Amino acid sequence: MPVKLRPYQQQTVQATLHHFRQTDDPAVIVLPTGAGKSLVIAELAKIAKRRILVLAHVKELVEQNHQKYEHYGYKASVFAAGLNRKESTHQITFGSVQSVARNLNHFNNEYSLLIIDECHRVSLQESSEYQKIIHHLRTHNVNLKVLGLTATPYRLDSGWIYQQHLPLKTQRTTEATPFKTCIFELPLRQMIAEGFLTEPRLLDAPIALYDFEQLRPGTNGHYQEADLNRVLQGAKRATARILDQIIHLASDRSGVMIFAATVKHAKEILTYLPPECSAIILGDMRPKARDSVIQAFKQKQIKFLVNVSVLTTGFDAPHVDLIAVLRPTESAGLYKQIVGRGLRLSPGKQDCLILDYAGNTHDLYRPDIPAAKPDSNAVPVNIPCPACQHINLFWGKTDNDGDVIEHFGRRCQGLIERKEHTLEQCDFRYRFKECGQCGSENDIAARLCHQCEHQLVDPDQKLKDALRLNDAKVIRCAGMTLHHTTNKDQQPRLKVVYHDEEGVELSETYALTSKAQQGHFYHQFIRHHLKCPEERFFPQHPADAIREQARFRHPDFVIARKKGRFWSIRERIFDYEGHYRRANELS
Repeated sequence: MPVKLRPYQQQTVQATLHHFRQTDDPAVIVLPTGAGKSLVIAELAKIAKRRILVLAHVKELVEQNHQKYEHYGYKASVFAAGLNRKESTHQITFGSVQSVARNLNHFNNEYSLLIIDECHRVSLQESSEYQKIIHHLRTHNVNLKVLGLTATPYRLDSGWIYQQHLPLKTQRTTEATPFKTCIFELPLRQMIAEGFLTEPRLLDAPIALYDFEQLRPGTNGHYQEADLNRVLQGAKRATARILDQIIHLASDRSGVMIFAATVKHAKEILTYLPPECSAIILGDMRPKARDSVIQAFKQKQIKFLVNVSVLTTGFDAPHVDLIAVLRPTESAGLYKQIVGRGLRLSPGKQDCLILDYAGNTHDLYRPDIPAAKPDSNAVPVNIPCPACQHINLFWGKTDNDGDVIEHFGRRCQGLIERKEHTLEQCDFRYRFKECGQCGSENDIAARLCHQCEHQLVDPDQKLKDALRLNDAKVIRCAGMTLHHTTNKDQQPRLKVVYHDEEGVELSETYALTSKAQQGHFYHQFIRHHLKCPEERFFPQHPADAIREQARFRHPDFVIARKKGRFWSIRERIFDYEGHYRRANELS
């Protein structure tokens, strides 16, 4: 039967066609949960003239994508052991990544396009199932095109899954990634505003919260199950109160999904729920038992469904209108996946109530800033680039009027078109480490100069070397003040005083009389100290700098060497992340 695509779905298809007519670079499409990725996949498969393989990591997604395609009236193969089917004879094959990777000899034909659903699971590891499949298909077609679809294009353990965002003309990363570009992205806020998703309604004051703040997650954002159980063991009264509130608030709701922290926690939660309309889904359940529970939930025979890290993807139950989050996660992507289970449209559904009892602070609508928050008061801020005018999104601080007073961006993320229509990242750096050999500006974490490949001295090594010298002084800088002074000829000078936690001081002076002196001050001091380095500030008198000293930040360490009877500052270290303690930090 004919299927009418939503406008954004049609735009997604057109963006894909346009991209692959120009290049074979692997590409990503980012659509929120519930945006209908299956229909986009089906449309691309329908217009294909050559063989296509569509991969998903769970049988539910394989089945869902296959069914959407067959709604067009076409036939396709299914290759998934979980569905008891291993076919690859049709032009289009829908397969599970596990089954395909174990049976590559069934895929020796020339495929023109590989589509990967939930592509944030793809890594660069050569031994991974995804990479084995890609490598195998490319042995039969070196021009294989690879398209990924996901709602969450960022992994806590490895970062962005693509390098360049073409619609935003933004460089996400220069590190190696599974995909080269993002060619289309649709914001969640737009989907809701245009009526394609249900509005989430977050409860502001849950009756109780679990105290997960004492725990520290791993690099992948996951918490140790034993640690979670230890916290939950002492919170049984909180669990009882939480479940009472969930049951009360669910009285006029159709479907409730509860996301537990551990298996033990999920089983405890189930004891507080009405037994006649509640069930649990665990990862080790037999497939038939799991499918039976899911079908009963979709048919509304079960109202409360408890799970542990199982139903975050590949699960489609549009009637869900209450999501209860009883587990912590550092991953904004996972949080969006969880909430997304309740945002699909359904007849009579007005909104989806979101109850978070784990203290998660993720903003569903905030654009992704992968860097960790550098300060608890940091918020997303828009920062223009003085070189290319690109508007960057960084962590920063604002005043009561919302004006930016400081930000933590390092390099402009804008893409600039170079010769032969290639896109390269803008060179402007907000924060940088200067090469002592050629003077080039490098990332503050760089070890080699990107221009001359000279080895850059590690800040820890600088501190270690200075601390060994009898004629060197190192202070752990806790603050900085600017003062007006004069030299022996009574000419005005700006005195900069750095002090540590005990009041020990080091200072330096600058002359600002001539243009050359003002330029020297800008490059030696202002460029490094400005909280918003993109600003152009050229004081012509000490009073100009003193009046604006709130715009400056102090370094983390200052290194000086003895010169006669005085100390001469040789190094100011900013953005320090090494082994030594910074001022006002606990040791």
